[in-house]
Amino acid sequence: DEIALIWEGNDPSDSKKYTYKELLDEVSKFANVLKTNNVTKGDRVCIYMQMIPELTIAMLACARIGAVHSIVFGAFSSDSLKERINDSKCKVVVTQDTGVRGLKNNIPMKDNVDSAIVDCPSIKSVFVVQRTKAQIVMNDKDYWWHEVMSTSSNLCKPEVMDAEDPLFILYTS
Repeated sequence: DEIALIWEGNDPSDSKKYTYKELLDEVSKFANVLKTNNVTKGDRVCIYMQMIPELTIAMLACARIGAVHSIVFGAFSSDSLKERINDSKCKVVVTQDTGVRGLKNNIPMKDNVDSAIVDCPSIKSVFVVQRTKAQIVMNDKDYWWHEVMSTSSNLCKPEVMDAEDPLFILYTS
């Protein structure tokens, strides 16, 4: 029941708190979503989001099932995103509808993903968090985060891993 995660948006009144139990439930749900979409130990998942709670949940869900996550900075262009996806042969992208930075609203996160994955044959699924509720185009590979999470079980046994197994891919500048 202790607080595990505190998130505060640009507007301090926009905040969320998760207990360890709530965080485990959310992580397990998304881990099961990934497993349902054929993500297994060793597969790569690209996370292209701003610093919102779902980023942490997605990252921990990957770790729970042994998938390797690659977090791409949410302000990167679609070309930079495409290069990282293709380099690591990601199966899945996790993103958000649009982003917020300071006074700027509607940074085209999902549009950037759509542009990038045209040339990314390894991508099978895109999971989209409704951050701003901006109008976006959903394609045949796309799934709303809130919809898939609403039907997913909060029980997910962690994958047994060796100490040498990779956890993430980090690109540096």
